[in-house]
Amino acid sequence: MSRRNSASIPDAAPVKKPTLSQMKEALKIFRFVRPYRWKLIIGLVLLFVSSMVFMIFPFLSGELINIAQGKSKYGYTLPQVGYFLMIVLVAQGFVSYFRVQLFAVVSEKGIADVRKALYSKIITLPIVFFEKNRVGDIISRLTADVEKLYSAFSVTIAELIRQIIILVSGIIILAIMAPQLSLIMLATFPVIVIGAIFFGKKIRKLSKQRQDELAFSNIVLSETMSTIQVVKAFTNELFENLRYGKSVDKTVDVSLKFAQGRALFTVFIVSVLFGGLFFVIWMGAWLLQNGKMDAGQLVSFVVYTAVIGGAIAGLSNFFTEILSAIGATERISEILEETSEVKIEPANLKSKRLEGNIEFRDVHFNYPTREDVRVLKGINLHVAAGEKVALVGPSGAGKSTIVQLLLKFYDIAEGDIEVDGQSIYGMNTTDYRKNIAIVPQEVLLFGGTIRENILYGKPNATDAEIVEAARQANALEFIERFPEGLNTVVGERGIKLSGGQRQRIAIARAILKDPAILLLDEATSSLDAESEKVVQEALDKLMEGRTSIIIAHRLATVRNVDKICVLEGGQIVEEGTHEELSAMPDGLYNSLAKLQFSYA
Repeated sequence: MSRRNSASIPDAAPVKKPTLSQMKEALKIFRFVRPYRWKLIIGLVLLFVSSMVFMIFPFLSGELINIAQGKSKYGYTLPQVGYFLMIVLVAQGFVSYFRVQLFAVVSEKGIADVRKALYSKIITLPIVFFEKNRVGDIISRLTADVEKLYSAFSVTIAELIRQIIILVSGIIILAIMAPQLSLIMLATFPVIVIGAIFFGKKIRKLSKQRQDELAFSNIVLSETMSTIQVVKAFTNELFENLRYGKSVDKTVDVSLKFAQGRALFTVFIVSVLFGGLFFVIWMGAWLLQNGKMDAGQLVSFVVYTAVIGGAIAGLSNFFTEILSAIGATERISEILEETSEVKIEPANLKSKRLEGNIEFRDVHFNYPTREDVRVLKGINLHVAAGEKVALVGPSGAGKSTIVQLLLKFYDIAEGDIEVDGQSIYGMNTTDYRKNIAIVPQEVLLFGGTIRENILYGKPNATDAEIVEAARQANALEFIERFPEGLNTVVGERGIKLSGGQRQRIAIARAILKDPAILLLDEATSSLDAESEKVVQEALDKLMEGRTSIIIAHRLATVRNVDKICVLEGGQIVEEGTHEELSAMPDGLYNSLAKLQFSYA
């Protein structure tokens, strides 16, 4: 069984000839270069100067031959030409150094601005964007696209311009120097170069296929290593070994085709490209023999021909890279043009604190990724400020959806959600969410220290506030047992802490935020009895004086709340206290309670 489709990262879009609209769109990316435009302009001027200076060398090569034979038309000596060459080389070195430095500033700072803009955009996009696009694919796509853009800014554009300058100036010089031979070269050389470009495309295609197969082999390896416990538990070592072996065999097959293509390309280069070059040299020798060209001209012509051939071949490669970069800018622009959910602004210390009166008015909802399935069907729910309300019911009833809607993660299809008499969809999202804290079932901590994870609730909190929040969360006791205390590194996703410890860190984070509305999403359901008791005590402290909505599967944890709402099929079917609902013999809550407590 292959998991290739689900595991592999989609390939980049194939390189195509861009349309005019795509070109205009791609040019927009240069707004990131605008702050450094003068460095770019000066760099381009230096590039032009450097390229033109380079075109002196083929001429001087031929002149050295003429001087050695005593046939120089200009009366220069070998030492004079040698000194001139030294001066030109030193000047060329200085020009190239400053040109590379200028392009480095433009590319590094410009791409850094692109990365910052992308990151700022991504973290402000709504949850729906991440549900429609796999996070791993977004990251892979962005890193690859930005790298292509970096390559274009740092090398490709400059080299493309350089090759165009060399090609145009070289053809002009040859036409002036040796009209007859240049006509022969222009008649034969393009055919040879086009053939080389054709072979080059085929080889690049095979190279890409080889990389794709190799990448899939690495995906299989990564999957196996990351799920090794499952592999061993199901004794699937043989299956995984065969799967990886097949992947490696496919890589070998493509690699052999790739090698065959390179071998044919080598034959073409040796027999055709060099043959064409020697034909031009043979014609030059014939002209030399008949007194129509001197030896220096022939040497200069051959060197200019080789330079022009290299420029033509280089243009193909650089043009392909430019097309690839245009595709990359298009995908980057698509993300930059997405509508943000919030704006990144300096902290507003005067944001209004809510009281926490919550009202769901006939709310209907379906997830954007599952528009054909109506999840909530006319929810009416009132939670007074400071009240504790529990949501219970079977899986898929809509409990977590209510919490997500209260966080403004999605727009609703019908109805409205109000807090303190105002629709939450008319509030500033950032200011609104500052009044809410959530303690989820599966706490994901950042890979830094305990201090940094607690500070996430209030980044400007003092050490005293952090310690007090940890104390109220019943976390200070175990934190102080660590040699490094609050500076203990929790590891990736908090792996170095137990489930109960992670929950108490999350509670401390929520206490530090001091929210008006508290959301508890099955916060104790995955804990053992001892940890649950400690965490529940911390949660009780956290809920004091706050509007609290609690999702719970363990009904024993919500006996003392002010109100219990029982959901089924996206609707609230029962509502009341534990005692009131338990007194309903045919009620859903009573059935759930009997089922749970009979196994308690």
